[in-house]
Amino acid sequence: MSRANGTVLIIGGGTFGLSTAYHLAKAGYRHITILEKAATIPSPLSAGTDLNKIVRAEYEDPFYAELALAAIAEWTSNPLFAPHYRQVGYLLGNSASAPEKSRTSLAKSLASIQNHPAFAGQITPINSREDIRSVAPALDGSMDGWVGYFNRLAGYVRSADALRAMYNAVKGLGVQVTLGDAVVSLDYNDNRCIGASTESGRHYTADTTILTTGASVANLLPSIGQQVTGRSWAIAHIQLTPEEAAKLQGIPVTYSRDLGFFFEPDPTGLLKVSPSGSGYTNKNKLTGISVPPEDNNFIPPAEDEAIREVLREHLPSLSERPLVNTKICWCADTADTDYVIDFVPGKERLIVVTGDSGHAFKMLPLVGGWVKDVLENGKQDIARWAWKEGNSAGGEVSWRVGKSKDLKDDS
Repeated sequence: MSRANGTVLIIGGGTFGLSTAYHLAKAGYRHITILEKAATIPSPLSAGTDLNKIVRAEYEDPFYAELALAAIAEWTSNPLFAPHYRQVGYLLGNSASAPEKSRTSLAKSLASIQNHPAFAGQITPINSREDIRSVAPALDGSMDGWVGYFNRLAGYVRSADALRAMYNAVKGLGVQVTLGDAVVSLDYNDNRCIGASTESGRHYTADTTILTTGASVANLLPSIGQQVTGRSWAIAHIQLTPEEAAKLQGIPVTYSRDLGFFFEPDPTGLLKVSPSGSGYTNKNKLTGISVPPEDNNFIPPAEDEAIREVLREHLPSLSERPLVNTKICWCADTADTDYVIDFVPGKERLIVVTGDSGHAFKMLPLVGGWVKDVLENGKQDIARWAWKEGNSAGGEVSWRVGKSKDLKDDS
């Protein structure tokens, strides 16, 4: 397909869709259209539309550790991304009551970076309350028995702001964007995907269609529902006073693997907290496929207490404060937590980009380049990112604690 003349239709204007449009446009593709269901970008439907997302290179798998280091290089040096990155460090550990699974996962994560040259002098072991105080004096919870490490080569991205910047960048590169008109079907001529139709009755044709609709991907591509599961986690915020926010300014991203994580307050004084766990599905009783419901502005009742437990451990003075801006954030989860970036078998000229599995936003600067490679090679050469048949394991991922639940069973 000629870069200058070929047409590309991208369905979804979130992390994967915007990055794909950006890399294709930078490479010389001149006829790119994004279709986004929401009326705005950043879309409230996108997992990336959030105050912040963790940026770190700790992985049980060194493959992703190397990719994350490449992403961090972009976040720190590229003028498009650097304004949205805060390298405040990453305080990672387990509480005294953490299960063995959580402790084993942390040890594997540390092993993936502690001998890497990029992390020389960047890691401090945490074995006592005094160690915690030395790197995060503002944390005034007991944290008794809390053990882990502090990684200076990490932090977070103000994610909604980064998506907004990427959106402006792709528009500046000539990408056409249609907002507020949901795609209701992919269109085919025999087995060749020729575009998509929208709720308003419009039909868009393209030489290549790229599907990047996150946890909702099975709505348009049911055949992927056995390898990608929509799974969600609770998010809540606490509104701090200016004085409270000032005291917590610059704290590291703090993650008790078995309890949950939180960030420094944003410029308006909002402190984001999210509990750990294996997430919630929303399965269709007939098909067993999980996709997000229409309304996600709530958290399951059990998550209120889980959030307060995170605060009691680390910031007890905030543990009984009202929770605001609560929601569940959806990911497209795979059994092996590998991404899926591939042509869809039996459907010519259709690429699917999904399987973020809760660890993809940091790759915003890079993922579109991986999609471009697949488009131009005509296939996925990285086996772990290829289309795979099989069921998505129900939350039994090595670094997650607990078992996945369904929203209908926890209401």
